[in-house]
Amino acid sequence: MALSAIDWVVIGAYFTLTMLVGLFMGRFVKGSKDFFSGGKKVPWWMGAISSYMAMISCFVFIAYAQIGYEDGLVGVTVFWSTAFAILVGTFVFARRWQRANLATPIEYLERRYGPGVRQFLSWCGVAFRVLDNAVRLYTLGIIASQFLGVSLSEGIALGAAIVLVYTLAGGLWSVLVTDIIQCVVLMSVALTILPLSLHAVGGLGALYEEVPEHFSFFGGHRGTFWFLAAYYLIVFIKYNGSWSFVQRLASVPNEKDAIKMGLLSSAIFFLFPILAVLPAITARVYLPDLPPEMHERSYIEMCTRLLPHGMLGLMVSAMMAASLSTLAAEFNVMSSVLTTDIYRRVFRKSAGERETMLVARFATVGVAALIALGALFVSRLGGAFEANKLLMALFGVPIVIPSVFGILWRRPNTKGVYLCIATGVVSGILLKTCWKGLSWEAGTFVQVGVCFVGFFGGALFGTVKREEESRERLFAEIDLNLTDHKGHKE
Repeated sequence: MALSAIDWVVIGAYFTLTMLVGLFMGRFVKGSKDFFSGGKKVPWWMGAISSYMAMISCFVFIAYAQIGYEDGLVGVTVFWSTAFAILVGTFVFARRWQRANLATPIEYLERRYGPGVRQFLSWCGVAFRVLDNAVRLYTLGIIASQFLGVSLSEGIALGAAIVLVYTLAGGLWSVLVTDIIQCVVLMSVALTILPLSLHAVGGLGALYEEVPEHFSFFGGHRGTFWFLAAYYLIVFIKYNGSWSFVQRLASVPNEKDAIKMGLLSSAIFFLFPILAVLPAITARVYLPDLPPEMHERSYIEMCTRLLPHGMLGLMVSAMMAASLSTLAAEFNVMSSVLTTDIYRRVFRKSAGERETMLVARFATVGVAALIALGALFVSRLGGAFEANKLLMALFGVPIVIPSVFGILWRRPNTKGVYLCIATGVVSGILLKTCWKGLSWEAGTFVQVGVCFVGFFGGALFGTVKREEESRERLFAEIDLNLTDHKGHKE
């Protein structure tokens, strides 16, 4: 089904509204603190919705749709890894990130390890996030090429340009408010296509009778215990070290709000996979002969065949909105690290607010350009899901572990950070290239184990006194057994 005139009107109206909201929110940005962290005045429910939208993208409708089409409900099980990661991470990390009193997600690293680690992980973190978000922008390019009649590269450039406009204008507040709009649109379309898909195949009972026998919550090779254990582990590490998630936890007023924010975000992530994966499962019955290269587009195919004009335009807007929200959040948080943790720390310590804001906006443009360039190469890595899985294991885990677990345990030191990253990346590359007979699951557990050995092993070589003293002061502030910020016992 081609887009009709009314579909184009809906798409145009949606993106016009998004741009106007972004530009309007720019009026409330008085300085870099508002631009990056919302001035610690973000309501917990808004932070939860924004956190959810920051982790949802067209990747969901492409990668998890492929799993649903090929293996059924295991697509929901795999998707639930994010709900699990946020739920556990909320109780483990939320209050600690609040007490760390962050302006940027890795600001605490200087107090935890020293200025050298802060700089090193700033650069490493930006590099990894560029690669990670290239996958998201790639899936956005697929949606654009499918519906807008443009090439993949043109779709990537268009998406990056739209995100830039309202991120540059309003910073975090712009991202937060547009996230609310986008969440409403996304849920509206998901709740529409699900009953239409089930009706098209004769209902839930008929779908159950028609799908292959292995279409269960633990079917296919992705439903095995070891695959799920490995995938849940790396998702737990990745999402709890996500700069966007940490930024949201730190932007709400207090610890109780941070907990509520995490719980609501986790609840949304528990419900949404059912809405996102079931239409792709119905596609296996409704469109049983899709070629392998079209399995990624099974959700899209159901939408194009079942949604009426107008709703189809809203669906295109919703899918693109999902990626735009994620990318906007990432553009903002990466520019905050480049500006606050690199530019002001290394190049211009005396930079004023006006200069800082100018650099922040230039940094956002640079980040967008790098992500767009990387997105052009994702298809060579086997598509969205395989590329995401590969990048998380190879680079995400070694880089994130020192940030995530450094706020839990005192023992690891600066030497452990460098050993964790060096041994983790090297072992990941060797496992991928030299031991090709080893399963991905086994390779993941080996690599994670190597990372932790390096992370804790660095303490054997001693810790300098200055680092030890700074570390103890930090842990004294975030110790959950001490009185909270309001002065009463927790």
